[in-house]
Amino acid sequence: MTTYNVDVTTGSMIHAGTTDYAYISLIGTKGESERVKLDSLWEVGQTVYCKVHTPSTLGTILLVKLVKKPSVLVENDDNEWFCSKVQVTTPDNEVVHFPCYTWLSNFEEIELRAGKGMWCDAQSHRQREMETRKRLYKWKPYMEGLPDCIDAKSPLDLPEEIRFSFTKDSEMLYTRQEILATLGMKGLITDTSEWAKLEDIKEAFSQHKTSISGYIEDHWKEDEFFGYQILNGQNPMVIQRCSKLPSNFAVTDEMVKPFLETGSSLSTEMQRGNIYLCDYRRLAGLPVPVINGKQQYITAPLCLLYKNPEDKLLPIAIQLNQQPSQDNPVFLPSDPEYDWLLAKLYVRNADFHEHEANSHYWRTHGLSEVFIVSTLRNLPMLHPMYKLLIQHTRYTVHINTNGRFNLFGPQGVYTSTNLGGQGQFDLPKKWLSEVTFSSFCLPEDIDARGLESIPNFYYRDDGLKVWEILNRYVRSIVEHYYPNDQEIQKDSELQNWIKDIFIHGFLGQKKTGFPEKFGTVKEVVEFVTMVIFNMSAQHSAVNTGQFDYGGWLPNSPNSMQKPPPTTKGHSTERTLLETLPDIATTVNGAVFRWMLSAKTSDFIPLGCFPDEHFCEDAPLRFIQELQSDLDSLTQQIRERNKSLVVPYFYLCPAEMENSTSI
Repeated sequence: MTTYNVDVTTGSMIHAGTTDYAYISLIGTKGESERVKLDSLWEVGQTVYCKVHTPSTLGTILLVKLVKKPSVLVENDDNEWFCSKVQVTTPDNEVVHFPCYTWLSNFEEIELRAGKGMWCDAQSHRQREMETRKRLYKWKPYMEGLPDCIDAKSPLDLPEEIRFSFTKDSEMLYTRQEILATLGMKGLITDTSEWAKLEDIKEAFSQHKTSISGYIEDHWKEDEFFGYQILNGQNPMVIQRCSKLPSNFAVTDEMVKPFLETGSSLSTEMQRGNIYLCDYRRLAGLPVPVINGKQQYITAPLCLLYKNPEDKLLPIAIQLNQQPSQDNPVFLPSDPEYDWLLAKLYVRNADFHEHEANSHYWRTHGLSEVFIVSTLRNLPMLHPMYKLLIQHTRYTVHINTNGRFNLFGPQGVYTSTNLGGQGQFDLPKKWLSEVTFSSFCLPEDIDARGLESIPNFYYRDDGLKVWEILNRYVRSIVEHYYPNDQEIQKDSELQNWIKDIFIHGFLGQKKTGFPEKFGTVKEVVEFVTMVIFNMSAQHSAVNTGQFDYGGWLPNSPNSMQKPPPTTKGHSTERTLLETLPDIATTVNGAVFRWMLSAKTSDFIPLGCFPDEHFCEDAPLRFIQELQSDLDSLTQQIRERNKSLVVPYFYLCPAEMENSTSI
């Protein structure tokens, strides 16, 4: 008689256990065992031990087979069970790991293969696995000119493995209801009137603010803070160094000379690398939304900024629309107070639209979904790239599927409070037509935008360090499994993965520079680094600060109720209040930002991998090195932040999540 000791672990999330029956059998090179019933699977996080006896050795253990059956035959009763992993100890004391991380329904049978990362083995088993996955995860065209998405009308259509946990679902619902109840008691949710005074906005959100949003209430009018947040606020993706003025920007040297260093000129400061530009040209010509029956207005500003000798970044000229004319003046810091404040307000509104549609949703959410669906369709569980990527996919497809209805649907929050209608799709189409692979790689993007030396740019400083750490980790894993370029070229599953991304994410456009196949180890390392960075760090950089920088409405208005001024000298505080979105639009927009900035208790920080997909010594060592590097960076950032008036923690590893999960 031969005995195998088996450990079976139930998942740690709420409702992972079951009172039903489950059975296990082992399959080896020399035979298959009888089924053995597993006991006590109801307790969350519990490991159940059992012994599997066989008349003789099974040889090398290849597969574990799990089957679930109901304990009581009740129609439509399916008490699902989430199995995390199985561990088998052979009579020779060899420990074999079988990752599972799958929900099992009644009468469902699954086969788990031993967990060593392999990209070439047991083709029949891998083929069956991928056939099943391709039935579960299907592509669906979303809209012409935009990336495809998963074929699901609602989160309920998604496989259980990629849906929110009970904890995530309930906490998000509570957060929404809590803020709506607070604001609803003040009669604000359906109030479509204008704000009477700025103090009323403060009062409305007195119970919902952060330390940064509170700081912004007091400093949002200041030019110095305006420049600071272009670098370190919710959207550091627009600014670039300006070495030559755009031909459609009607600013002159004489206009800005008073705001430059004494004796200097605009051309001199451009040569020194001290002039920067934010150009919101993609907003030009978008359909104008109507909110609560009122016409809204969108501008496509050009904003010129100057890095002065004190290393402060200050706005020095703003043109609110792309084509210069008498009705489109260049606003300056020397203009009357409310003329200049309104000009900055329109820039902040333009930045809000560019951020939400492009920098936030489509760059991180939309394309992360493409990376994930391709992973689930093309890479089996044993594939090393599956093991590397799967930890960074948590909740993304669920939040996106929910967003396509609740945010971007006909009655969605984004539709009814921001760009609305067709504009929310036309804007990302323009962005996607211009996007390049190099712009997704942070080191190259920083160089291309000429931002390598601008001071006090914490998004760049922290981001490059995170990129370097992730790149080192990815390179270690990839080179471990692919010792040369030929191994990359022979891996058909990896080639199918990148081809699917190229077709469904970047619509087969070669001009983007995104690869449609891999030829070298170096290419794979760079691409996978980009994917992980985009799904974790980049999302954190553009998502986490949404309420910090938008909780005080005038700093980041989600719509504008008046057209931009065409002359100077006629704007007042009343003009500003009439321009800001109405009360209901403000409140619903704030709820949207509060929810997207909130953490839930099942938050998993970057580098924390509770699901044990890798089991070999080498990748486990690489993970430990990754975690050590990230911990060190966390300490550096926290120490740095102690000296900052406005701390920057959006790229602090301990503060960012492994995935685009909200």
